[in-house]
Amino acid sequence: MKGIRNGSAAEVDRPTARLSMAYIIVAYVAFGLAALAGMVQGMVRGGIMELPSWTNYYQILTAHGVLMALIFTTFFIIGFLFSGVARTTGGSLHGTALRFGWSGFVLMVIGTAMGVVTILMNEASVLYTFYAPLKASPYFYIGTALLVVGSWLGGFGIISSYRKWKRENPGKMSPLFVFMSVTTFVLWIVCTIPVAIEVLFQLIPWSFGWTPTINVMLSRTLFWFFGHPLVYFWLMPAYIAWYVNIPRIIGGHVFSDSLARLAFILLLLFSIPVGFHHQLMEPGISPGWKMIHVILTLIVVLPSLMTAFSMFAVFETTGRKKGGLGLFGWLKKLPWTDVRFFAPFVGMLFFIPAGTGGIINASNQMNAVVHNTIWVTGHFHITVGTAVALTFFGVSYWLIPVLTGRTLTPTANRMGMVQTVFWAVGMFLMSGAMHGLGLAGTPRRTDYTTYMDHPTALSWMPYQQVMAFGGGLLFTAAILLILILGYLAFFAPKGNAEYPIGETDGEQHTPGILERWPVWVGVLAFLVVMAYGYPIMEQITHHAPGSPPIRTW
Repeated sequence: MKGIRNGSAAEVDRPTARLSMAYIIVAYVAFGLAALAGMVQGMVRGGIMELPSWTNYYQILTAHGVLMALIFTTFFIIGFLFSGVARTTGGSLHGTALRFGWSGFVLMVIGTAMGVVTILMNEASVLYTFYAPLKASPYFYIGTALLVVGSWLGGFGIISSYRKWKRENPGKMSPLFVFMSVTTFVLWIVCTIPVAIEVLFQLIPWSFGWTPTINVMLSRTLFWFFGHPLVYFWLMPAYIAWYVNIPRIIGGHVFSDSLARLAFILLLLFSIPVGFHHQLMEPGISPGWKMIHVILTLIVVLPSLMTAFSMFAVFETTGRKKGGLGLFGWLKKLPWTDVRFFAPFVGMLFFIPAGTGGIINASNQMNAVVHNTIWVTGHFHITVGTAVALTFFGVSYWLIPVLTGRTLTPTANRMGMVQTVFWAVGMFLMSGAMHGLGLAGTPRRTDYTTYMDHPTALSWMPYQQVMAFGGGLLFTAAILLILILGYLAFFAPKGNAEYPIGETDGEQHTPGILERWPVWVGVLAFLVVMAYGYPIMEQITHHAPGSPPIRTW
């Protein structure tokens, strides 16, 4: 299928732009607060500063995780995808999609406010994974539920736009951006149903005291049903930018419409029934079921490799068309001084070691070495904090001018390049120190301690200080980013910035089966039932006595 040519669809209209911009503003407010909390957390963990008596390390850690991993990402993704769906389906969202979008926005803001208030009151220092038997305020869980339901409404808005386009274009394949957005939200809706069940039927009644105990193993299984697909909910919008937006930015073409769609179908199928690889060290789940989840986890490497192949094929073909000669001459022809390309490209490079670390985490024997060490935190940061975050930053540099009717000025572009370098160096230092400390046995999620001046713990201190220094660079980059984006939103010169949508080079045939949702949702349902059906039934019928609520802070 041939992609939509730039200019064949109208630019994003004002109602859609206002909706997308509302989501993105909240996303970056959460990002700024999360960056501050992360910097403080790193300084405390490195032994550089002490917290005042009115707060504690785990409160700061919870704020950082919730605001960065849940609030920033979810709001940004919905705002970005709404804009792209509108751009590729005619330039505007119809009334139903707008109503879904604004209703979801209101619910998500209310849920965010409830979560932030309970964290500030020190009633929810349970980290962003909110594991039982640690108990937060019930209003923290209610806020979480509202955030999830609000995000569903955003997804319904995107799906309704897709359905409208299909009705108006019978027999045609949908635009690639729209197809990928729908796939992302099918994954999100499916994977959040179990965590919604956990919150509504386990955590809220238990936290209110209506039920005295909680089935800890079941609650963790329901959480990790959601927890690993959450990573792909973050990654898939970054992949959308890589597949669809980057080719246009560099003056190239989408490599293969079919390959891109197949990669997203594989991500949908194999990133959900894999949660037990986060529970490899937990009792109560048989090794056989854990192995099934490990196998499915390793299969999900395939669409990531397909994505890497596709992107570097785009880079090489574009560079050679621009005159690049020799084995690597095409590299010189890429727009290295354009932050719209440079920031996502740096994120792609970081994703190579991030993916390697993911294979280690998902392997039974190697996971035993790094389990519950700060290695896991380092892996998380180069996956989400670099590959995803830098792509979102690169998108923001062109998306915000599009939504506000302004332009990315040369000065803002240069400052964006500086911001990208600061972020990349800071993450390299911080995450690299975390990986090394994890291999040395340093636990994660612990406050600063020398373990009574134990020699092993003292040997960790220089690396923890490097980690803190990297966190300081990241905070500097975060402040710079917010200043640049504020300028682009409110002060940059007025203009008509391009919304970059790539197209294939000539007509390409895309097999219709790639868009037959009953087939793929049916396969997904089979895989989920196969991977989770019997283990969850066992956890319900043969569970331990259960745990009362515990508060450790």
